[in-house]
Amino acid sequence: MKKFSKALVAGVLATSMMLFAGCGGNDAAQDANADAENQEAVVLTVGTNAAFEPFEMMAEDGETIIGFDVDLINAIAADQGMEVEMVNMEFDGLVMAVQNGQLDAAIAGMSITPARQEQVAFTAPYYDAGLNIAVAADNEDITSEADLAGKVVASQMGTTGAAKSLELQEAGVVAEVKLLENINVCMLALGNGEVDAVIMDIPVNGAYVAAHPEVAKIAAEFVVEEPEQFGIAVSLDNTELLDKLNAGLENVKANGTYDALIDKYFGAAE
Repeated sequence: MKKFSKALVAGVLATSMMLFAGCGGNDAAQDANADAENQEAVVLTVGTNAAFEPFEMMAEDGETIIGFDVDLINAIAADQGMEVEMVNMEFDGLVMAVQNGQLDAAIAGMSITPARQEQVAFTAPYYDAGLNIAVAADNEDITSEADLAGKVVASQMGTTGAAKSLELQEAGVVAEVKLLENINVCMLALGNGEVDAVIMDIPVNGAYVAAHPEVAKIAAEFVVEEPEQFGIAVSLDNTELLDKLNAGLENVKANGTYDALIDKYFGAAE
């Protein structure tokens, strides 16, 4: 019955359009169709790795991606008249996916590094971060970077935490590095005694420790001259999208949306 009604309405509309066109309304109809097409929102395909709490994680339904980065990119896109379709994938595949056009952009607590800047373009930084060391809740032996000597550490593959871990291994400080899938797997290895410490971004380690104080605690932060900064990645030749994302980021910072998200996910506006 519904199909018949829709067909009938469609037929009436088509007839009306033909009559309208016969009365010299063809140009107006074409203009209306053009306006409708122009009003359709551009949908951005944005990649992330939903295992980097509180920046991106899976909701309780196991399907919806939520987090600071998700809310931020949606706010930026809305400001620029665009919509977002989030895609969950492995972190170390995001840059390549942006490069080959599989993704329009990537937002995943991704640090802006010289190596990555050779492959993709980044927006202005949207978050200052850094690295710290998490250890088992009952560990009293590791309280500084120096205490990692001879230890086994874990980090998420493809991250700056992984790069730091490998750097310490090459310098002869840590004995072994285990690069694992995500923060949850790293912390599982820590809880099982497979590793002595986890090196990750400060807010990510911090979020896990806050939620699981019986499992882990923060032992120390790495002292650096300049903080790590997160940015949104787009292809090197997509300057139009880069400009729009930068404009949107500037606007959501100016109108208070950014501070509201900081407060929502980190507890206090910066």
